[in-house]
Amino acid sequence: MSEENVKGSPYRRHQNEDLEAGSSSKSIDDDCGSPFDIPRTKSAPIDRLKRWRQAALVLNASRRFRYTLDLKKEEERKQLIAKIRTHAQVIRAAVLFQEAGKAVNGDGSLHRLPPTTPSLGEFDISQEELTFMSREHDVTALQNCGGVKGVSEKLKTNLDKGIDGDEVDLLKRKNAYGSNTYPRKKGRSFWRFVWEACCDTTLIILMVAAAASLALGIKTEGIKEGWYDGGSIALAVIIVIVVTAVSDYKQSLQFQNLNEEKQNIQIEVVRGGRRIPVSIFDVVVGDVVPLKIGDQVPADGILISGQSLALDESSMTGESKIVHKDSKSPFLMSGCKVADGYGMMLVVGVGINTEWGLLMASITEDNGEETPLQVRLNGVATFIGIVGLTVALLVLIVLMIRFFTGHTYNPDGSPQFKAGKTKVGKAVDGAIKIFTIAVTIVVVAVPEGLPLAVTLTLAYSMRKMMADKALVRRLSACETMGSATTICSDKTGTLTLNQMTVVEAYISGKKIDPPDDSSEVPPTVLSLLHEGVGLNTTGSVFVPQGGGAVEISGSPTEKAILQWGLNLGMNFDAVRSEASIIHAFPFNSEKKRGGVAVKLDSEVHLHWKGAAEIVLSCCTSFVDENGSIVPLGDDKMSLLKEAISNMAASSLRCVAIAYRPYEVEKVPTEEEIDHWEIPEGDLILLAIVGIKDPCRPGVRDAVQLCIDAGVKVRMVTGDNLQTARAIALECGILRSDADATEPNLIEGKRFRAMSDEERKNVADRISVMGRSSPNDKLLLVQALRSNGHVVAVTGDGTNDAPALHEADIGLAMGIAGTEVAKESSDIIILDDNFASVVKVVRWGRSVYANIQKFIQFQLTVNVAALIINVVAAVTAGDVPLNAVQLLWVNLIMDTLGALALATEPPTDHLMHREPVGRKEPLVTNIMWRNLLIQALYQVSVLLVLNFRGKQILHLDHETSARAIEVKNTLIFNAFVFCQVFNEFNARKPDEMNVFKGVLKNRLFVSIVGLTVVLQVIIIFFLGKFTSTVRLSWQLWLVSIVIGVISWPLAVLGKLIPVPEKPFSEYFSKKLPKRRNRQECS
Repeated sequence: MSEENVKGSPYRRHQNEDLEAGSSSKSIDDDCGSPFDIPRTKSAPIDRLKRWRQAALVLNASRRFRYTLDLKKEEERKQLIAKIRTHAQVIRAAVLFQEAGKAVNGDGSLHRLPPTTPSLGEFDISQEELTFMSREHDVTALQNCGGVKGVSEKLKTNLDKGIDGDEVDLLKRKNAYGSNTYPRKKGRSFWRFVWEACCDTTLIILMVAAAASLALGIKTEGIKEGWYDGGSIALAVIIVIVVTAVSDYKQSLQFQNLNEEKQNIQIEVVRGGRRIPVSIFDVVVGDVVPLKIGDQVPADGILISGQSLALDESSMTGESKIVHKDSKSPFLMSGCKVADGYGMMLVVGVGINTEWGLLMASITEDNGEETPLQVRLNGVATFIGIVGLTVALLVLIVLMIRFFTGHTYNPDGSPQFKAGKTKVGKAVDGAIKIFTIAVTIVVVAVPEGLPLAVTLTLAYSMRKMMADKALVRRLSACETMGSATTICSDKTGTLTLNQMTVVEAYISGKKIDPPDDSSEVPPTVLSLLHEGVGLNTTGSVFVPQGGGAVEISGSPTEKAILQWGLNLGMNFDAVRSEASIIHAFPFNSEKKRGGVAVKLDSEVHLHWKGAAEIVLSCCTSFVDENGSIVPLGDDKMSLLKEAISNMAASSLRCVAIAYRPYEVEKVPTEEEIDHWEIPEGDLILLAIVGIKDPCRPGVRDAVQLCIDAGVKVRMVTGDNLQTARAIALECGILRSDADATEPNLIEGKRFRAMSDEERKNVADRISVMGRSSPNDKLLLVQALRSNGHVVAVTGDGTNDAPALHEADIGLAMGIAGTEVAKESSDIIILDDNFASVVKVVRWGRSVYANIQKFIQFQLTVNVAALIINVVAAVTAGDVPLNAVQLLWVNLIMDTLGALALATEPPTDHLMHREPVGRKEPLVTNIMWRNLLIQALYQVSVLLVLNFRGKQILHLDHETSARAIEVKNTLIFNAFVFCQVFNEFNARKPDEMNVFKGVLKNRLFVSIVGLTVVLQVIIIFFLGKFTSTVRLSWQLWLVSIVIGVISWPLAVLGKLIPVPEKPFSEYFSKKLPKRRNRQECS
């Protein structure tokens, strides 16, 4: 293929896009309003990411921004990559320059002086020689070794059959040349997380206050009694730090495991004559690796043979340039992608001995990324935090004024402060206690754990999604999938099983039944079919020496046709050995066909294979039953077209095989052959075959589930429109024949020919697009996104990369997908099954729903705790919930609450409602109703207890100090139990039965149980630390009853209707557009 053709391919266009800028999606996503409103972080500009960070109210930056993109490190990473690339090129240029100044032979060739080191064990070439040769691209050194054949002999490798591949052989090679791994930076240790938890501004202030209180307490009351006030706060802070660090550390381990899974690429190698899949980490020096379009070069290597092989080396050189590989330029660099063609390579360098290994070893640390929900939650946390800070400041001022004016009283009724009489130490201690309460209110009010709850639920969901055959590459895709309104799915392998067999065949102008009955095929045609099937393929056939089943490798279509050829009596090895491939035009998803030029003795044959109607249109004759070449008349052409149409209507994939002889003298010379376009006209038709690929079991149910969930499924396939129609009807994408009309059913070229405006108008109605090119898929994605859809796209080919990148969620296929497609995707579907795509939608919705549950729960606690303390402080000059108690409530609310609610598994209920719009408020009207009812109930009951507790609880006979202690302990105990029972309500914000499926979530039950047990321990055994006293069984019962009432209250609350229009819209003010534009600039 010519370089110009490569440049014009969608792969090339994808490489030229400025991906960081977001390409064409900019106009769709660039809606500038709140700094926290970034609907698509996938390609958001750095300026917008900086904006929300600057706008956020943050108490612990190292913890809050741990799982967001580290902008500084990202810049450093880019600079490091640039340095390594530059260094590699400078070294190469310097070596060439130095050698140019050395002695030159008479023929003008340069002396190359590779390192001369002794061979290693059984191998006759050292790692240093191989590394020098491959890094310097030293063709002379390669020739001195006897070319690729000579190097393979030194490495004890058979170029056709590969290495033996037994354990002993692999171990020897790893010991001699290293393994295909590179040193990785260790993940953060547990103590690093402890340190980061300590960096919280409020906790630092509390520790300082605790230290001051401790010092004053010991000084005034002695060490035995004086350490309790300060010590209890310090202990509470330490517990918060340890629990936070343990939770964060466990999350980091989950991400670490997922990152390792992402890097574990599966590739094919030839060992013992057969192609076997292995992990990229198990590739060894001496391995023979087949390469095809979209593959990643797994290690440094030398080209053994190839057809039109071209690599994209931008990952190593930084230059977006397609480089052709042949015998003159045989060196292949690890990490590069195959942009065109196919070939075989011999591995000569692995791991740290490659430039890619050095590059990866330098940048292995994961740099994080933010998700749209995370950014929005930072906005919510900032708003709540500002309210909390204001309240805390108000409480501080009121309590300080009351204290220093003598209006704060001891339990016995005496004022705590008398001007000129109270000792300085006692006055300072009183002020510190007030300050500590204010700071603790800030700890409770600023929900640091809210944005981190997203990370927690994403980490949990990602781990569970692995079990559901989905590997998440980008965190944001996990949640965005919950907002998906449409899925553009491939047909082959996603909606179908990808298990193909030839079930119909037309040869010599007539139907052959059964399709592999060779007795009905003329010998001339049979010989040419063997030739075309065996040579025009990227697959291979392995026949075990001791007998046994034949092993066929390649794409499912290739495997089906090869199997059919074997059934017709083809000897694959004999066909390959009797001819040599001069040039190849690899199958192209734009042209829908592929061809080869082969040389046999004194003849040259051109073989073509591809989409039946396209190849048939290039044919002018066929071979009849007598083996004679006769023109394709109109009647015969009509008959064959009708046969194709009938096969397609039966959901068969139709492939035509054709050839033509070619004059030897017209074949270009070796220098020109790379730019030779194999003639594709005047072909002679050999066969048309129909390949059956049955629908996946359960795919119809999965499609129906999407429809019920308000997600439209569209099929975008390269297959014939009639084949696509038949499969779409079978899968339920088209309901009936009446639906199978344009534009519901449309051909790619028809859609392509429309204007942008026309495409936008018809895009919503398209259900099936047949004979589509990857560029058609990209145009459809752009049209749908411009109509406001959140688009998920599946893809497996290299040319699908632009559409996968442009979509809101790119889903690559794990089995059939190329490495280029996987790298452009956000999620990899490991089993290529559409049902797994639907599971991803469920998990995406679950992420959003779980975060909303947690927000409802946390806001209820926030509102109740703040109102109780503010009202009590302003009216009575004291607060019922002290610093240690508030820290315990904060722990329940932040860390334990997030663990319990953020790990709720998805339910069927989620798939029976419309997708959540990305602009919809996080706190819905239903949530506002629920949290206000619960918060008002808690505030009312606890304030009544605070002001009338003595009378209600009949504590008049107790001393004043004892009565206040009992009353405040009951308020604290009841408040905690309110949160415990309200945690159940938060599970189902819009359902009556809040206990449904509760036992399936063991973590939830465990955390609720742990909270209750710890609360009992606090009341019974830690009274000195928490300023509580033991309660009678009657008061325990009162606490539990106050908590339990929240359940029937929640049921009654759900009967209250709420308006459709979000409450926030009633209060929001429309800002002038001009002002918005100024904010964006």
